[in-house]
Amino acid sequence: MPIENVNGASLRYESAGRGAVPIVMVHGSWGSHQQWNLAMSELAREYRVVSYDRRGHSESTGEGTVHDDVEDLAELIKKLSITPAFVVGNSFGSAISLRLSVSHPDLVRGIILHEPPLFPLLVGDPHAAGTLEEVLGHLGRVIKKISSGDHAGAAVQFMTELALAPGEWDQLPDAFKQTAITNAQTFLDETNDPNALQFDLALLEEFSKPALLTVGERSPSNYALVLDKLAGALSSAERLAYSGAGHLPHVTHPAVYVESIRAFIEQHS
Repeated sequence: MPIENVNGASLRYESAGRGAVPIVMVHGSWGSHQQWNLAMSELAREYRVVSYDRRGHSESTGEGTVHDDVEDLAELIKKLSITPAFVVGNSFGSAISLRLSVSHPDLVRGIILHEPPLFPLLVGDPHAAGTLEEVLGHLGRVIKKISSGDHAGAAVQFMTELALAPGEWDQLPDAFKQTAITNAQTFLDETNDPNALQFDLALLEEFSKPALLTVGERSPSNYALVLDKLAGALSSAERLAYSGAGHLPHVTHPAVYVESIRAFIEQHS
């Protein structure tokens, strides 16, 4: 069980492949490195691929803020000597990856981000007003369930109302569901961090690395609206929508997801 001690936390990670181009995969809230297994096994045929449990999740230790998550990722990339790397993020892992790209640009070769939940970017946007209020209501109920100890109920509610396309939760492996329940407390910790979902778009003015912004066609509409904001600040960013997919294309549609990553990296390597 490979472990790296970084930034006051012990991070459980996996590394596969011996390709010259490194990829680091950053999971979202409720998740673990194992969610990347299907995509990782395919990408490892051509690249060196690393996935890890973020601090406090599954087999990693530590508590902290989104800034700690960013520094964890930076230190892991440096300790494993995989600089610069393509950084692939899902959900909150995309928010961490985006922050890394502006705070440690020397570590990043390019970014591939799926649906970062940077919902504060939508405040004041008339296109998001109704749906944003609905999201905040769902989040409040999820937080209440976690606080009361109903981690299973919180996981189901979050996934079915805020993350996954209709019916996807029931199709997911039992191991995935159990991981979400196990890591419910870390989501509460993230929501208690006032900076967790904040991001200053002005930080992207000097960003010049390749960027791919992706969305699932069956995901809640706010994710696409967030990508609109990011794309407006990243003039060279590419956009891609996964047909039939939701918030977790690397789990539900791994073949299409892997092919999109492969094509993007080949284009920019």
